[in-house]
Amino acid sequence: MNAEPARAAPTESTPLRPTALGPQDVIVEKRADGCLLLRSPETLGPYPAKITARLVHWATQTPDAVLFAQRDQSGAKTGTWRKVTYAQALQQARAIGQALLDRKLSPDRPIAILSGNDIEHALLALGALYAGVPYAPISPAYSLVSNDLARLRSIFELMTPGLVFAADGDAFGRAIQAVVPADVDVVVTRHPPAGRAATLFTDLAAAPAEAIDAAHDAVGPDTIAKFLFTSGSTGVPKCVINTQRMWCANQVMLRQAIAYFADEPPVILDWAPWHHTAGGNHDVGLVLFNGGTFYIDGGKPMPGAIEETVRNLREIAPTWYFNVPKGYEALLPFLRSDKDLREKFFSRVKMLWFAGAALAQHVFDEVQALAVDACGERILFSTGFGSTETAPFALARTWPTDNATNMGLPAAGMELKLVPNEGKLEARVRGPNITPGYWRQPEYTAQAFDDEGFYKLGDAFKFADPNDPKQGLLFDGRIAENFKLATGTWVHVGPLRAQFIDHCAPYVRDVVVAGEGCDDIAVLVFPHIDACRALCTGLAPDAGAEAIVTDASLHAHFTALMETMARGSTGSSTKICRALLMAEPPSLDGAEMTDKGSINQRAVLTNRAELVDEVYADAPSPRVIRIKE
Repeated sequence: MNAEPARAAPTESTPLRPTALGPQDVIVEKRADGCLLLRSPETLGPYPAKITARLVHWATQTPDAVLFAQRDQSGAKTGTWRKVTYAQALQQARAIGQALLDRKLSPDRPIAILSGNDIEHALLALGALYAGVPYAPISPAYSLVSNDLARLRSIFELMTPGLVFAADGDAFGRAIQAVVPADVDVVVTRHPPAGRAATLFTDLAAAPAEAIDAAHDAVGPDTIAKFLFTSGSTGVPKCVINTQRMWCANQVMLRQAIAYFADEPPVILDWAPWHHTAGGNHDVGLVLFNGGTFYIDGGKPMPGAIEETVRNLREIAPTWYFNVPKGYEALLPFLRSDKDLREKFFSRVKMLWFAGAALAQHVFDEVQALAVDACGERILFSTGFGSTETAPFALARTWPTDNATNMGLPAAGMELKLVPNEGKLEARVRGPNITPGYWRQPEYTAQAFDDEGFYKLGDAFKFADPNDPKQGLLFDGRIAENFKLATGTWVHVGPLRAQFIDHCAPYVRDVVVAGEGCDDIAVLVFPHIDACRALCTGLAPDAGAEAIVTDASLHAHFTALMETMARGSTGSSTKICRALLMAEPPSLDGAEMTDKGSINQRAVLTNRAELVDEVYADAPSPRVIRIKE
């Protein structure tokens, strides 16, 4: 590798790579009830009745352009990519769609997709969309990682699928045998599961007849395109209805904000799971809608998997790049140490995008510095905000900023209502991209909307500049996570959590804030074990996580970090006085995290109540770190 030190952070005088974007503007209306209504001055443009209209368009206009590409089965050695053009995708979507119609699938008997991102998943989804049959991509972790399969079982009971797809029948065999009813069709790409009849994906096709074209003609804005499941803190995950209107309107919102997509079909390399709205709606949608190319990245932002992403980035230079914050953090050592990779990655990308969680400020700053090092220009490092219920694009920041928590402004065609709530501004949204509700869960639907039809996001925002609203909105935490100390003082968890992670970088992966009804604030810390290991003295090289998190030298380092952070606090609501470093990572079965790494604060506090008791005990154990109050 050609190792070089990164240059200093760019300044405003450093040129910004030219990129066509929508306007940075907002209209703000203050109502008599104290609420603020925000909307874009830009009118939402027309959108098609169905997303597959864009597949038909591009299959006609650019039939030989590549829609999806994925390393083939020999790609690990040869590096070759298997590719599907727009014309081929349309042809296969019609054939698969006919086969789905022949099986009498419907919203009451939809498709469940158990496995992750691949070309077969994509083609099955296109066939379902073309035929008007809803499909539900389900987190593979519910089948492969979960011990009790409880979430998968509850999902199947709720949605009653008529067909189940898994790429590898062997890998998903346990889940199929345990959860999939005997009368439900099973389709696999390879390795039919033992003891279960299954159709090979290559056989899931039929000669297109008049029925498939009639079915496609009947698909309209209110047709259900897919079901997406939220993580859910306890019990059954919520099943979010995604209509054709939601997806199509959202893609026009996105293109009006990122205008260069209209002139330059995006090329992306992306790993984001399609059972999440960011990967499956936002990223797949922006490629399909704008005639771009989607390289399916087999890597992930974790040790042992990020190397595949790096390998792919040595070959594919994206024009738009998405990752979660931990993904950018995982890429940093490679970009930092390898000049060739750095120059390839930044060679033609016009926008970097992060979402899914808060990005640590030091990561935000270094990525921008590396961009300047590689190409002499700043690359717009942007983000937005939304949810599964908003399809997901709702807010976007499409201008440079020094603050990684700036989420931007409302998309064209959508209204944002900010409601005063315990000193915060709670966000609610209304527009054509908002879900009509939750499938077969009327109680959740009733709770989700206010009396004006605004969907309640459950998040708070504040203006980056109260005197200039067009400078955007800053994320101000989850309303439901906030709590009061014994003194009655509110603790706003989101900003405090982000501050602690950033202040303790790179030693903290995530943190949960505790202290409801207590005199002071404590945190339960999920440490970055490898980074923390480097601070420990006298430990064996193969020491386990429990030995690391109780090491005296590591505790001394965290004590110093907490003391410096406390000196900048404004009072008891922002001063962290206690901490406990946890050796056990967050649990998927315990609903403590999603498979993309987001932490469920309430679930961790509930599952680990004994640790909260330990950290607040009158005589704290040696595992507890305390600073003077």
